[in-house]
Amino acid sequence: MKEYLKKLLLGICISYTSVSVTAAVINAITGMENDNSNALIMFTFCVIASVVLSLYSLFDNVSPLAMMILQYVAACFFCGLFLLVISRVDPISPRGWFEYYRSFTIPYIIIAGVFYFILYREVKEQNKMIQEIQEKN
Repeated sequence: MKEYLKKLLLGICISYTSVSVTAAVINAITGMENDNSNALIMFTFCVIASVVLSLYSLFDNVSPLAMMILQYVAACFFCGLFLLVISRVDPISPRGWFEYYRSFTIPYIIIAGVFYFILYREVKEQNKMIQEIQEKN
């Protein structure tokens, strides 16, 4: 459990840093300003995406492509719930819903890319260890 939380926090930190730096660069180039609520929503989206991605073992019985699609749909569902709660405090326009989901999809692709790269590296390392053990026997 400790290892799981460690990996999850690392994924959240990497993804949020990547998304924040990218948003800051885009805002600097375009001259747009960003407020704190957007930063908090980006952080929440990164947390939701990281948690959903970390539950990949629940999807072991499906193909990798189906797993990625199911995880994306699950993450979108939880982000929708989060936005529904937020909309009770501060109403969201129909265009705002589109913008929020677009803003979610970009960080999700970044997080998924980092996550699957790390997972691929771990599997490759485990396969190498298995080969070494098989060669010794």
